[in-house]
Amino acid sequence: MKNLKERTLRAGFAKACAQGVNFIFRVGSLMVLARLLDPEDFGLMGMVTVVTGVFSLFKDAGLSMVTIQRSTITNEQVSTLFWINMLVGAILGLLTFGAAPILASFYGEPRLFWITAALATGFLIQAAGVQHGALLQRKMSFTALSVIEIISMLVSIAVGIGMAILGYGYWALVGMAIILPAVSTACLWLTVKWVPGRPRRGVGSSAMLRFGGMAALNGFVIYINFNIEKLLLGHFWGAKALGIYGRAYQLINIPTENLNSAIGGVAFSALSRLQDDPGRFKNYFLNGYSLLVSLTLPITIACALFADDIVLLFLGPKWKDVIPIFQLLTPTILAFALVNPFSSFLFSLGLVGRSVKIAFVLAPVMIGAYVLGLPYGPNGVAFAYSAVMTVSVIPLIAWCIHGTMISSKDIWKASSQPLVSAIVATALAFTVQSFYSDLLSPFPRLLLGASIVSCSYLWMLLYVMGQKTFYMDLLQSMRNRSSVEEKSDLLLASKIPS
Repeated sequence: MKNLKERTLRAGFAKACAQGVNFIFRVGSLMVLARLLDPEDFGLMGMVTVVTGVFSLFKDAGLSMVTIQRSTITNEQVSTLFWINMLVGAILGLLTFGAAPILASFYGEPRLFWITAALATGFLIQAAGVQHGALLQRKMSFTALSVIEIISMLVSIAVGIGMAILGYGYWALVGMAIILPAVSTACLWLTVKWVPGRPRRGVGSSAMLRFGGMAALNGFVIYINFNIEKLLLGHFWGAKALGIYGRAYQLINIPTENLNSAIGGVAFSALSRLQDDPGRFKNYFLNGYSLLVSLTLPITIACALFADDIVLLFLGPKWKDVIPIFQLLTPTILAFALVNPFSSFLFSLGLVGRSVKIAFVLAPVMIGAYVLGLPYGPNGVAFAYSAVMTVSVIPLIAWCIHGTMISSKDIWKASSQPLVSAIVATALAFTVQSFYSDLLSPFPRLLLGASIVSCSYLWMLLYVMGQKTFYMDLLQSMRNRSSVEEKSDLLLASKIPS
C-alpha cells in the first residue's frame, strides 16, 4: 500500500498520455479512411462486428478481472486461468466461423461470410495475451501497457491505410481488426517474462470462475444494451444507414473511450488494492470521479456547439448526414462520464452481482427505446439512445451507491463544481460564436471555439470554483514518487505479486 497514491497518479498520467496518442491515431486514421472508403464499407464491417462483438465480450471470460481484483494470487492460479482463456478463445473462434453463413443470410449480404470467417481467427490470438496483460495491470505497469497499446494501434492503422490505398475496400478494416490483437499479444509475451505452467485443479479456480462468469455476463448484457440498435439498423435500413450511424457513434465515443480507458483501468487496479480500507477507498474514488467529470465536460460542450465543424473536418463533406446523428448523441458523453466509473467501483468491491442486476433492468428500457425510434431511421434511434441514457443517470447512480460508503451528497460535491463551470463556459462560447461563425472556415472556427470553451471552463473551474489547489496537489504527487519505486517498476514484469 505504500506510496499507492503516487503510483496511481503516475500510472494514470502514463495512461492518459498514451490515450492522448491513441486519440490522435484513431482520429487520424478515421479521417484518412473516411476519405478512402465508402459508407457501405464501414456498414459491412459494422454488420459483422455488432455480432462478433458479443463473442468478444467472453474472450477473457472475465478472468482478467479476477487476476486484477484478488488480494493475492499464485502462479498456479494464473496458469490455470491462462489455459481456460485459451479454451474459451478456441470455442469463440469456432462459434464465430459457424455464425458466418447465418449473418450472410440474415442481412442478405454474401460478402459477410468471408469477413466473419476472417475475424474468427482473432479470438484465439487475443486469448493468448489476456493473463499477461492482466498481470501488468495488477502491478500497475501502465507505462508498459501504454507502449504496447500504441505500437499495436500504429501497426494496425498502417496496415489498414495501406490496404485501403491499394484498393482492398472493406478488407482494409478487416485487416486492421486482425493485426491489432496479433501485435498486442506478441508484445505482451515479449514484455512479461512469465510462461504459463500446466493447468491444475484445487487451486481455487471455482470461486475465480464464478466471479469471472458474473463479470462476463455483466459485459454481455451491457453490450446488448448499447449495440443492438446497430443490428436493427443494419437489418431494417441497410449497410449505408448503419455506416452513417456507426461513424457518428464512433466519432462521439473516441474521446470518452480514451478517457475511460485512461482512468478506469488505473482506478480498478488501485481501488481493488483498497477494498479493505473504506476511508481511503472513498477518497480515491471521489477524487477520480471528479477528475473524470472535469475532463469530460469540455468535450461535451465542444461536441454540442461545434458538431458541424467536427464532422466536416474529421470525416469530410460526403458524411454530412452524420451531423444530426452526432448532435443527438452528444448528451451520452456526459451521461457515460457520470455513470461509467461505478463499474470499477462495484467490481473492486466485489459487488459484481449488483452490476449484473442493473444491466438486466436497463436492457428492456434501452431495447424498447430503440424499437420506438427505429421507424425514424438513424436519427430516431440516436434520439432514443440519448433520451434513455439522460433520464437514467440519477437512478443508476443511486442504485450503485446504495448501502456503500458513498452517498448522493458525495457525488454531488464531486461533480457540482465542474458542472457549474461547464454551464458558464457553454453560455459564453455560444454567445461569442454568433459573432464569428460566418466569417471563418471550419478548421479555424473549430480551433477558436475550442479555445474559448477551454479557457473559460478552466478559469471557472480553477479560480472561481477554487479547484486549483486540487489539481496542483495531483501534479505535485506525481513528482514526488521515489527513485526506488521507479527502479522497482523495471522488475514488475518478471514477478507475480502475492
